[in-house]
Amino acid sequence: MTMESVLETIGSFEEAAWNLVGIPVIIIVAIYLTIRTGGVQIRHLPDMLRSITDKAQKDENGRTRSLSAFQAFTVTTSARVGTGNIAGVAGAIAMGGPGAIFWMWIMAIFNSAASFVESTLAQLYKTRRFDTYKGGPAYYIQRGLGSRSGGIVFAVIFIFCFAFSFTSLQANTIVDAVTGAASEFGMEDTTALVWILAIILTALTGIIVVAGLRRVAQVTQNVVPIMAILYILVGLVVVAMNIDQLPTVVALIFGEAFNFQAAAGGAFGAMIMAGIQRGMFSNEAGMGSVPNVAATADVSHPAKQGLVQTLGVYLDTLIICSVTAFIILFTFPDTTADANLGAELTQSALVANFGSFGAILLAVIIFLLAFTSVLGNYSFGEANILFISSSETLRKIYAVALTAVVFLGAVISVDLAWTIAGVTMVILAMFNLLVIMEMSGTAVKLLKHYQAQRKQGLDPVFLASDMPELRNVECWTEEDMKDYLAAQRQASTAS
Repeated sequence: MTMESVLETIGSFEEAAWNLVGIPVIIIVAIYLTIRTGGVQIRHLPDMLRSITDKAQKDENGRTRSLSAFQAFTVTTSARVGTGNIAGVAGAIAMGGPGAIFWMWIMAIFNSAASFVESTLAQLYKTRRFDTYKGGPAYYIQRGLGSRSGGIVFAVIFIFCFAFSFTSLQANTIVDAVTGAASEFGMEDTTALVWILAIILTALTGIIVVAGLRRVAQVTQNVVPIMAILYILVGLVVVAMNIDQLPTVVALIFGEAFNFQAAAGGAFGAMIMAGIQRGMFSNEAGMGSVPNVAATADVSHPAKQGLVQTLGVYLDTLIICSVTAFIILFTFPDTTADANLGAELTQSALVANFGSFGAILLAVIIFLLAFTSVLGNYSFGEANILFISSSETLRKIYAVALTAVVFLGAVISVDLAWTIAGVTMVILAMFNLLVIMEMSGTAVKLLKHYQAQRKQGLDPVFLASDMPELRNVECWTEEDMKDYLAAQRQASTAS
């Protein structure tokens, strides 16, 4: 069997899985959770901004007990903000046209309710390990649904389908961008460059991930704000350079989104599919990835991290993905291209605006985006490895294996990387979405508990004893929350 036939077979399965199962389930669950939470993703925007600044408690040695809310946010953002924001958006436009961006926005807003639910559940059912917390879908499947075997199945699928396949895609996109920049400056044969990049990426990844989650958090909390600001600034410069075209591009996005004349030929469905699929790949809302790190934050209430991670969806899709969309559509408003073009389309648009310097600029940005995504993906996978076994040796074996995947991803073809990622994404998303739909009642209870304290003017604190009907809750005792309770009492007395 040739590589082309393998790609065709996997691609056919991917298309069928998304069209017949993936898209309908995502839409139904997103609308259901939006209604059930009362539109939490819209009503509580001020609380999202407030919760992200919460400080972690400290132990008797003065060291933070786990990651802060901001550190957890940067680690998850480092995984969210990557190839999906550049190559993924370009692919969505190539597959579905400019209208796909509108549907990407709409689904980000609705599906962010899923992000709130999954991250809140991950916080509730987290467990202590050494100097941090661990949690995620595998943990809330075991503790909330009472199924250890179900949690293990999810963990195994996640490790092989997400941590490894998405990591290979990030490495692939870095190489694609750097070799594209090299070609722009006249390098005809980039074979040697590919292997050099593969070795460099592998070495950098290994040095960081073998040290564990805290090292990853230290790197991402410094790099993520820089890379996000840099890319947004690039986008603003492109908008300023093409300001006269802005009304036309906005009209194009909205006009194509409701171009029902295309429905008869199937183009309308392809546009919606492109927006939803690539949007989920970008922001990962409901996919079951983000909760693995959301659980590590030391916060006073589970709903707080749910709100923080909802804000992450907005940053990823409504801001950073929009930057890419405008960069491309200012330059190629009528683009119809191979959906696997990925970063090349964005790179060509920047070259058109900045000359050859644009290729270098994007290569640097993609390196920062995709490399921090590799680190974020490591963190996601680590939580699932430790769910299966708490062995430190197993964790280090996983770190080495992920490092090897970085090398392989750097040298495989871009279309193979995207196809594998598309298949694995739909499997994980369906598993997790059905689980959080089943468990959404618990998340709603926690949201109401949070809202009740906010109405009293308090900084919400949750104790397991507040909801004795919830079983297998480990980390929410008075001892665990003593600093938060003291701060709440002090604030209440002062007022």
